[in-house]
Amino acid sequence: MKRTFLKTVAATAALAMTGGFTKLATASTIITGAGASLPFPIYSRWAEAYQAATGVRLNYQSIGSSAGIRQIRARTVTFGATDAPVSGADLERDGMVQFPAIIAGTVPMFNLEGFRPGEVRITGPVLADMFLGRIVNWSDPRIAALNPGRTFPNQAITVVHRADGSGTTFNFTEYLTAVSPDWASTVGRGASVRWPAASSIGGRGNEGLAAIVARTRGAVGYVEFSFARRNNIPHMQLQNAAGNFVQPDDRTFSAAAAGVDWFSVPGMGVSIVNAAGANAWPIATASFILMYRQPANVAESNAVLAFFDWAFRNGDQMAIELDFVPIPDTLADAIRARVWNLIQRT
Repeated sequence: MKRTFLKTVAATAALAMTGGFTKLATASTIITGAGASLPFPIYSRWAEAYQAATGVRLNYQSIGSSAGIRQIRARTVTFGATDAPVSGADLERDGMVQFPAIIAGTVPMFNLEGFRPGEVRITGPVLADMFLGRIVNWSDPRIAALNPGRTFPNQAITVVHRADGSGTTFNFTEYLTAVSPDWASTVGRGASVRWPAASSIGGRGNEGLAAIVARTRGAVGYVEFSFARRNNIPHMQLQNAAGNFVQPDDRTFSAAAAGVDWFSVPGMGVSIVNAAGANAWPIATASFILMYRQPANVAESNAVLAFFDWAFRNGDQMAIELDFVPIPDTLADAIRARVWNLIQRT
């Protein structure tokens, strides 16, 4: 937990660095953003608290990372949001900057009678073979071997995936690519990929995917963890790179992000899947914000910066309550100094 005194000092210093842009957002301002569905719960919570504190309203469309990138490139919103980071070359070409706003995790989910959330243990290679269609029944001995003392039914596996371009899909397939050479060579990573299992079914958004899993006995899918927990969707334990089976929560997501050099990659698009660390959750990710260096409307751009500045200072506890990991103070200060200062303010 962060120390209040240090946050107050940091806030004072950062306000000086950011040039007082918060003064430019008024109660009549409406901030527009669109993109990733993964951070939607925390952006909504922040927006509600921010409007109560300032009167400024956030209109955020949770339409998926790919659509969010299209919207910001079309300049129909003031910021885009994506869980699949845009490359440094593309940012440079488009005249945009990118920074992480929150850290979260993707979890494999299932529908299997007799098993509660967190009770099924799985490894990356076995999970990949399920999604490749090479393990087609829950009674497969490779699943049984990971769960001694439990009996799995003779139940066909139905693979459920996102039908829309999704940062959660990018995060999930990036993990499968990291742990399975077969997945890497036949499918690979992406916000939208070709799903090879014969049983594969697509659903739009976290809601659509989860609805299919909920009504399909034997189904397996993947969603953002906060969404899974709020809706009591059973998730799996997952073996991490250190060989330990871990449960998803803000502590294991934080362990995955520990020690990351965010500025080692252009655009801060650092991958934290399959991270080292005894307690690291293997499918952790950052969710990113995209903004123009030379915005078409400077006042609206300033209002976006004011919102995230407020969220970085006041939103940690709200993030933790929703099982997200807030951006550390040192990283937030670096974003203000090294990324936001690239954006035109006046």
